[in-house]
Amino acid sequence: MIPEYCRVLEESEISDHCFDLIFAFDEIVALGYRENVNLAQIRTFTEMDSHEEKVFRAVRETQEREAKAEMRRKAKELQQARRDAERQGKKTSFGFSSGGISSSSAASMITDTIVEPEKPKVTPTVMRADAAGLAYEAGLYIIRPSGPSKALKLGAKGKDVENFVDKLKLEGEHISSSTKRSSEVAKVLSPPINVESVHLKIEEKISLVCGRDGGLQNMEVHGMIMLRVTDEKQGRIRLQVENDDKKGIQLQTHPNVDKKLFTAESLIGLKNPEKSFPLNNDVGVLKWRLQTTDDAFIPLAINCWPSESATGCDVNIEYELQESSLELNDVVIAIPLPAGPGTLLISELEGEYRHDNRKNLLEWCLPVIDAKNKSGSMEFSFPGHPNDFFPIHVSFVSKKNYCNIQVSGVNHVDSNSPVRFSLETMFLVDRYEIL
Repeated sequence: MIPEYCRVLEESEISDHCFDLIFAFDEIVALGYRENVNLAQIRTFTEMDSHEEKVFRAVRETQEREAKAEMRRKAKELQQARRDAERQGKKTSFGFSSGGISSSSAASMITDTIVEPEKPKVTPTVMRADAAGLAYEAGLYIIRPSGPSKALKLGAKGKDVENFVDKLKLEGEHISSSTKRSSEVAKVLSPPINVESVHLKIEEKISLVCGRDGGLQNMEVHGMIMLRVTDEKQGRIRLQVENDDKKGIQLQTHPNVDKKLFTAESLIGLKNPEKSFPLNNDVGVLKWRLQTTDDAFIPLAINCWPSESATGCDVNIEYELQESSLELNDVVIAIPLPAGPGTLLISELEGEYRHDNRKNLLEWCLPVIDAKNKSGSMEFSFPGHPNDFFPIHVSFVSKKNYCNIQVSGVNHVDSNSPVRFSLETMFLVDRYEIL
């Protein structure tokens, strides 16, 4: 858990995240015994993401908007009453000889209907009215009927909102699933804490399409090394590249990079060694591309076997990590489900799953897939036909790149002395489908 919250194992870093670590440890150990939880569960428990709280906030915001609209309507009525009084030759103090009210009493009447709710606790609202009878807002408030009076009662619009929210609750809508997914990806791929004046970023993206009966239709991997220099003293440098690729990638350097130097010594440097790399800009110095239809190059193989049964369809889906050097994080295998009524029955599962009724989608979630956890399977039953469970979409993130290309060192051009640098590596999915 410590690397999940602390990017470096230093006392200051642990001290900054001490409370996060305590809460995480509390989920792992209870009464001296280890709990059966994984990283994804611990993140969910510590974030305390509450669907009921979101529903309550949505209802409260709706009530506040309607209360403000009712306040504006009352203010217009008071202003219209003042104009009618002026036409009849009354005093502008907003007083009537019979059945009328003064501006101060009108403001008092409006303020009296504003009460402080029991939950959540809100600071009481301060209201005032000028001579024209216009009410001004000085804070957030909730208006509800006072006593038997039905004044300022929430109308049918608020009820519609509440009914809609209730439907969402019944249908099991996961409002924050995409937000949580984005936060998880950000946690995995966040840059190192100590970014040096010479910072390198190795980024790869994969686009893969497989057939449901096996066979790779097309696979492309695009990678790039980007350099960012923030200190002009470190501008005249060269990068030592370690290329251990055996897959047959195609390399291409930037036009301003010395190609002969790179071919002979695997060094990335400018053609004119007297010049410096641009400051405060991400410069792509080397890129590569791999395109293949060989099944052996598939990093994560997905096999789905749907078979019809008396009650619908039995689906057996399994994964296998074929590139054992990779470590895939936050893997999500999204399986479409047929529209219409039906009960999802999970008979075998490794990891976790999410069932989205509104999107007719089953997401198989696996926190980590690596050499120690290379394969797994899930089996479920759902009414439908075998073709209904395709196409399958896969997403993941990784701190290790697919092609074996790394930067092993950075040196000054003149002195050839080493330069401190920071490095971040990311392997992302652009498209990963089983059709």
